[in-house]
Amino acid sequence: MFNNILTDREERQQVEVPASFTAASAQKLGHQVDSIFTYLHKRRGFNGTVLYTKYDQVIYKGAYGYADFYRKDSLTTQTAFQLASVSKQFTAMAIMMLKEQGELDYDDTVQQYIPSFPYKGVTIRHLLTHRSGLPNYTYFSDELWPDRKKSITNDDVLNLMAEHKPRVFYKPDTHFNYSNTGYFLLASIVEKVSEMSFAAFMHQHIFEPLQMTNTFMFHDLESQTGKVATGHTRARQKRTSDYQDTVLGDKGMFSTVEDLYKWDQALYTQKLVRRETLEEAFRGSRPEEKKDEDYGFGWRIKAVDSGDTVVYHAGLWHGYTTYLLRNPKDHSALIILSNLPNGSLQHLKEVRSFLYPAQPVTIANNEKKQGKAAGAKM
Repeated sequence: MFNNILTDREERQQVEVPASFTAASAQKLGHQVDSIFTYLHKRRGFNGTVLYTKYDQVIYKGAYGYADFYRKDSLTTQTAFQLASVSKQFTAMAIMMLKEQGELDYDDTVQQYIPSFPYKGVTIRHLLTHRSGLPNYTYFSDELWPDRKKSITNDDVLNLMAEHKPRVFYKPDTHFNYSNTGYFLLASIVEKVSEMSFAAFMHQHIFEPLQMTNTFMFHDLESQTGKVATGHTRARQKRTSDYQDTVLGDKGMFSTVEDLYKWDQALYTQKLVRRETLEEAFRGSRPEEKKDEDYGFGWRIKAVDSGDTVVYHAGLWHGYTTYLLRNPKDHSALIILSNLPNGSLQHLKEVRSFLYPAQPVTIANNEKKQGKAAGAKM
């Protein structure tokens, strides 16, 4: 259908490294990050893997706790976790790749690709930005799917929507409302356009070109030979598979912190899409209610204490919690994967404040601000 990595897209987006960022300072920062997550592990019960980068360098990577609490099987940074909603940025990338190749347009309606879809006026862009107004399939399928012991697929959910027409929340493009439905629909559109399964598309056009060798979809789980973390309840009991696990696009990817670092680094190149195509994924889409953060294509957008604008996404699904944050200003990334949703990641605000601290206000800056204020009054 189209080429993968193009040789003329290999040039990296560069970042200026300040003189203050030395091997010694990087090592000190790595020790500090280790101390933070060691504390979260020992005192707050964090169980998972971490990788932190700055200026494109891996500053720290580590693993804390078990892949399986029953087996006492230690985690490593090559252990794969269910990514939950961190999967959404990959689904958005698949759509961007197809758009760049002229196979679809963001303002095309869903009905152009899925004629049985019962709601008019919903576009691909609405799905990408959570502005479709559609109800969340994770709720309405609980009511409409007859046998929860039988796995449900993307096509099954499409059939439920066509038959039962679950009530929409609002008209398209009037509000932001986070919904998994939009991203399972995007995966279904990828399948219709590419004429291949969503899993096969992701492997062929993203995972393999980026050498993400420990990244795969839920359907590949049984064939995996590498270590995969078991999802647990808060009480450290094993979570069993759920009938909704087989719906892809909004979730369903497994990966490691090391493979996600490859993904992060690829986004500073044009290996997958051109830079101008990717930039649109990091633009906001909520003009009526931006508040503290905005949403692009599979990415949340917000300012941190330092004043930098970062893009990130978190995930929570059946025994897994995940988090991936990128700061384009200093090419840093914080990647956290956990298989114990016990609330330990509620302390991420403090972690972000340490990594991206507010700039101290100096006397000179205060005098400058006061001078501007006095000039404005005059």
